[in-house]
Amino acid sequence: MTHPGVGALTALVFVLIIGQAERFGSGKQVASYLGLVPLEESSGHRRRLGHITKQGSSMLRFLLVEAAQVTVRSLPEWRSKYLHLMLRRGRKTAKVAMARRLAVRLYWMWRQGWDYEQFTQFGSHAGQPGYRDGVQQNTE
Repeated sequence: MTHPGVGALTALVFVLIIGQAERFGSGKQVASYLGLVPLEESSGHRRRLGHITKQGSSMLRFLLVEAAQVTVRSLPEWRSKYLHLMLRRGRKTAKVAMARRLAVRLYWMWRQGWDYEQFTQFGSHAGQPGYRDGVQQNTE
């Protein structure tokens, strides 16, 4: 509930639907479990990505989209990402993409046992040069 946009109902439903965080190996698996990934219809060398699969809980998907919209209004970096996606892909697709991003972030916060402040301090730098395990290394 410490993440902007996530209230008591969204947090409760997320925890109840996901169950144990350890049963998922990555954020991609959580997004797939919730049905927030595109449906793939491939044949030969042709790859077609369609609408989201809508597997899993429709109530949790709805709550994540609503929470993502609040997060977009409250965090400038989420707003810029949303506007960029909206111009490229459209409003509906951008809303679902932000809901997926929120679901993956909530999963990692839960799995690591971090609140939002700890996540912004450590988790947002993962994979960037000069950071190892999300913590800046001293170069002195």
